[in-house]
Amino acid sequence: MKIWDVIIIGGGAAGFFTALNIKGKNPEKSVLIIEKDKDVLKKVKISGGGRCNVTHACFEPRELVKFYPRGSKELLGPFHQFCTGDMMGWLDDRGVPTHIEEDNRVFPVSNDSQSIIDCFLNEAKRLDVKLNTLKRLDKIEKDGHWKLTCGQETYEGVTVVFTSGSNPKLWELIERDLGHKIIPPVPSLFTFNSKDERISDLMGISVPMASVKIPGQKLESAGPLLITHWGLSGPAILRLSAWGALQLSQLKYDFKVEVNWLAYESMEVCLATLNEQKTNHGKKSIHKNCPYNLPKRLWESLVAHALAKKEKNWADINKGELQQLALNLVACSLPVKGKSTFKDEFVTAGGIALEEINFKNFSSKLHDNLYFAGEVLNIDAITGGFNFQAAWTGSWIVSENIFNTI
Repeated sequence: MKIWDVIIIGGGAAGFFTALNIKGKNPEKSVLIIEKDKDVLKKVKISGGGRCNVTHACFEPRELVKFYPRGSKELLGPFHQFCTGDMMGWLDDRGVPTHIEEDNRVFPVSNDSQSIIDCFLNEAKRLDVKLNTLKRLDKIEKDGHWKLTCGQETYEGVTVVFTSGSNPKLWELIERDLGHKIIPPVPSLFTFNSKDERISDLMGISVPMASVKIPGQKLESAGPLLITHWGLSGPAILRLSAWGALQLSQLKYDFKVEVNWLAYESMEVCLATLNEQKTNHGKKSIHKNCPYNLPKRLWESLVAHALAKKEKNWADINKGELQQLALNLVACSLPVKGKSTFKDEFVTAGGIALEEINFKNFSSKLHDNLYFAGEVLNIDAITGGFNFQAAWTGSWIVSENIFNTI
């Protein structure tokens, strides 16, 4: 039976990047990727709406780690070894130039994820990386070499790298066969379901800058906010869901979110602005005269709620109604009942416990010649290319260490 130098479990972004860098640095070594599905690089294909958000233009490691709710401390050292600029350079050297968009997300110039996929597949072919698809790992054990059982087939290897992503079945296998502790997975990067009447008919309305928080949870975020047919989405909500993944799971996704549609304006300042409007524009309709740069339909809905759907001029609004309108603007409490996955870019908080990994080389502290990279680890980030960067960095460091040891 052939004994492979390296067997990689998982044909996704981390798996291919690990394989390509191992073979690129040490071409005489044999490398095999085992993938359970027919297709490979599926998350690469769908990322960024099919354009592949490969990384984020944050080039300072101490700033970059701030985007990771889990894994920030562990990734600081690795980011000093291989960071966002290194990944952009790696792609450019292989004929896939990238560009930076206004929000600092990085995409291939082609704006097509297929250019990344083709690059990886062509490199794998050129370097003679072997790929076996439709091979589901059932068992892993060590008897001199690693022995991997996939149905009726067995593979042997000197070194094994798990790049299997957020796969609960493989997490169970890793815990059962290798003794690694698994942090139970919970969803991250999800939108909030809310049927509150103030937003129920406002699908498609967006606010360029709002702040949101979960009362009693010390969870706050800010950024663009989008109202959808199921509730609230947009970067502000997705960031909040990432940082609050564990707490919101414990609440069973039944909580209140407080929205400040005016970003950071205080209650006092808002009341002063509304009173000034009442003084200076008393004869004008409240519904039709908004002192803020808010979408018209959103303003009208917040006003209707504050005034019990009555049409009034500014001069006719009483103190209680003014107070309610200010609350709707800067402390709008909306009930949340459930969540929805953010498109197809599902991210999970959970995975192999970080204290069991040596982040100098992403190796297991429990077994020799065993490594992990990508979302199989309990590392996740907000949307914007950060999860991919953690995978690229871990994979590259694994390849560096294997190159120096096998």
